[in-house]
Amino acid sequence: MTPIRRPRASALALAVGLAVASLSPLYAPDVVAKEQAQPALVADIAYEQFTLPNGLRVIVHTDRKAPIVAVNLWYHVGAKNELPGRTGFAHLFEHLMFQGSENYQGEFFEPFELVGATDQNGTTNSDRTNYFQNVPTTALDMALWMESDRMGHFLGAVTQELLDEQRGVVQNEKRQGENQPYGQVFERLLKASYPKGHPYSWTTIGSMSDLSAASLDDVQRFFKTWYGPNNAVLVLAGDIDVATAREKAMKYFGDIPAGPTMAQPKVDPAPRTTSTRDTFTDKVPQARIYRAWNTAEYGKADVEHLQLLAQVLGGSRSSRLDKRLVFEDKLADNVSAAAWPNLLGGLFFIQVDVKQGVDVAAVEKALDEELAKILADGPTAAELEQARTVYKAGFVRGIERIGGFGGKADALAECAVFAGDPGCFRDSLRTLETATAKDLLTTGRRWLSKGDHTIVVTPGERVPTVEEPSVTPPAATAVPAADPKYTVVETGVDRSKGVPVTETFPSLAFPALQRAELSNGMKVILAERPGLPVVQMNLQLNGGYAADLGGKLGTSSFTMGMLDEGAGEYDALTFGDRAEALGANLGSSANLDGGSAYLSALKENLDESVALFATMLREPRFDQKEIERVRQSWIAGIKQEKARPNAAALRLLPPLMYGENHPYAIPFSGSGTEASIASLTRDDLVAFHQRWVRPEGATLVIVGDTTLAEITPVLEKHLGSWKGEGEAAAQAAIPSVALPAKPRVFLVDQPGAIQANVYVGQLVPSTRDDQATELEIANAVLGGEFSSRLNMNLREDKGWAYGSYSFVQAALGQRPWIAFAAVQIDKTSESIAELKREITEYTTGQVPAAAAEVAKIQATEIRSLPGSYETANAVLGAIGGIVRYQRPDDYVVRRRAEIEALTPAVVQQAAKAIQPEALTWVIVGDLSKIEAGVRALDLGEVQVVDADGKPVAAAK
Repeated sequence: MTPIRRPRASALALAVGLAVASLSPLYAPDVVAKEQAQPALVADIAYEQFTLPNGLRVIVHTDRKAPIVAVNLWYHVGAKNELPGRTGFAHLFEHLMFQGSENYQGEFFEPFELVGATDQNGTTNSDRTNYFQNVPTTALDMALWMESDRMGHFLGAVTQELLDEQRGVVQNEKRQGENQPYGQVFERLLKASYPKGHPYSWTTIGSMSDLSAASLDDVQRFFKTWYGPNNAVLVLAGDIDVATAREKAMKYFGDIPAGPTMAQPKVDPAPRTTSTRDTFTDKVPQARIYRAWNTAEYGKADVEHLQLLAQVLGGSRSSRLDKRLVFEDKLADNVSAAAWPNLLGGLFFIQVDVKQGVDVAAVEKALDEELAKILADGPTAAELEQARTVYKAGFVRGIERIGGFGGKADALAECAVFAGDPGCFRDSLRTLETATAKDLLTTGRRWLSKGDHTIVVTPGERVPTVEEPSVTPPAATAVPAADPKYTVVETGVDRSKGVPVTETFPSLAFPALQRAELSNGMKVILAERPGLPVVQMNLQLNGGYAADLGGKLGTSSFTMGMLDEGAGEYDALTFGDRAEALGANLGSSANLDGGSAYLSALKENLDESVALFATMLREPRFDQKEIERVRQSWIAGIKQEKARPNAAALRLLPPLMYGENHPYAIPFSGSGTEASIASLTRDDLVAFHQRWVRPEGATLVIVGDTTLAEITPVLEKHLGSWKGEGEAAAQAAIPSVALPAKPRVFLVDQPGAIQANVYVGQLVPSTRDDQATELEIANAVLGGEFSSRLNMNLREDKGWAYGSYSFVQAALGQRPWIAFAAVQIDKTSESIAELKREITEYTTGQVPAAAAEVAKIQATEIRSLPGSYETANAVLGAIGGIVRYQRPDDYVVRRRAEIEALTPAVVQQAAKAIQPEALTWVIVGDLSKIEAGVRALDLGEVQVVDADGKPVAAAK
């Protein structure tokens, strides 16, 4: 989790475009006077709002494209409202709110899983706490009953046992973050950026000692103080109207008494006047520079100016810092810049990954020079226009989702809570549209000319986090009296009857697939999605990681990643500029069994965007200087993978499970090894492109606001004459692999780790196997959902992990099944023993799949389908699977029928594909603390290996 989120930016990103008829060019800001300029976009999220007598504000947005409703409840309380000595309490409280209520004893997720909810979660940041879920329209009563029960009937359900359980979960969440490379940066950054005692001087997750000190009395006071309806906003977005919303909101929330009306801390950006710095070492593969300034608070025009300035400085390939540090001077592998607003003040933030072997001081000197230039002269008109176009295109795409983190419901709630106006995004958009280069220059000088704090993390020993002792909080005071201006309404809801039962559910409506073929034989599949003026494409190609067999590992991924690094008349920078000017997103990648190239185009620029897409596919330049630049960054990325414990485990598992000389025996990321990438030549890339990036055997999947009659001539114009050279390569045969005769254990040392990352895997039949669906449901019973066995054991029961899950990776050949958990270091052997027990008892039938477990998974899978295909990307992905795995066009409907027909006995039989005696364990952690305990478990033969899988001497 990040300590501060970009709320205003998210509101804007999801707010724009509902009434967009066309996206005409923006005004040239240096030519048209600011007061005369008019926004080029007509943009809105239509909403209505009302307030219940108890103070609950309700906002309604109607969007009928799918039979689902987004329920998003924001409370105006976050980490800034905590007391010294009780940091992290707002976030801990968010966890507690998922533990049931007085009238529902059990995990909050379970009723939602039974109705097929999607995008369900809760989050806390410095300024607010939110809870959200998308539910089928017919399940809205259930969702509102659940949310209202924990708002109005919560405290009686909280016990010391529950408090202790969730305290342990949160502490493991904190360990999980700190255990990552660079994982201690933000705690140090906030402490340095704000004066002691400032509400932003601590992280949202708080300190270990403060979390340990939280008591039931604290829970009582915190809830009564902050969780009243008059301190909340409820947004209902989707398949709903205001009359229905009013009736249901009143029914379920109207009788909840208001709480006190609480004052928020005063706005205080805490601008700094002097430059400061902090350096420390960590187990990291390369130095990283962080530089931050305290900046303007939410609601100020300076926020949008700084966001545009961040885009110019470090938001894209052709930004100033990228050009200077990555392309020209070759001092860095990656650069980013962002402006983060919050209610009391914001942060402007730059991050630079220093290329190995480069002096950090040289990078900082170049960074200083570029900052000085932009603060002296400001951005050019062209830079500003391009930055604005990037935001504009993002806004248009963002309006598609009604809910989830960052959806339209989130945008409305954010504006209502932070600005008191659900439509505050309109002012923000106006500022973005009319901002001039002079505005950005003035704002940049105001906030970025002094007071920066720099953190430099360099490779070395991990420096343990040393917390200051927890201070004694002020003596407990009485909760302020409830605000008397609010009243309640008797609703007649009998909560003793429990959660309303949802008896009917919307039917699945998957778009019809229309087919065509270009003159060169390329197949085209279209799913029409009218409304949003965006067309998305994904070209499905053969090849993939499997094509690296017998060659250099990572060739497929590297080559596909190079397609947009210059093509045709465009070099890498001008290609990126052209894409941004069109508001298009383009790229390409590889996976186990194939490659893909994608385009997301604004409809008004469809022809030009497809032209650029075709150029990328047909004429990649593979310039040697760009190969060398990308190669160095790629190798740095591999080192980053090996430094992250979870990524390190996933690099090792495939070669261990498949064995040498197998097409899938490569790191899951497909990135290859340092040696293989270092040996790649331009000829290797050209040869791969010639063999695999070609129209023969390819299928172009399209989803969006177009028709076959409209899109086919455009495709024919730019792609119809494309033909591959020479013979097309044959897809690699994927041989079967015998399972190990006994379990194996591989240990990887991570000195100083405060968690152990435990992964266990085995090969199971192909995605195309006749029983593939049965196995996927069997996996879900064990570890596929929040309430599945593994997570309920290690997280909710034991409190040893932030989460524990399992999954089955899709593949044409045998596919990997993997279970995992990041566990506190002193519970490593105990956690492994629990994982082994759960897996063994389930797969051998000692504790078989219960009817209720199977029914829950069936309900989740089937009833979530209408909401699962809300977005074009989701539809695009489903059709891509139909193509890759040669499924029938109605596969989504057929799979639903398969799931409906399952019985516990069938699921249990499928679970036998996971064989406890054939498991491969990879455990990454501090071996000085865990090796003896792991060996004592006698899981199987134990080997200590390095991050490349090579044997090393065992620790003594």
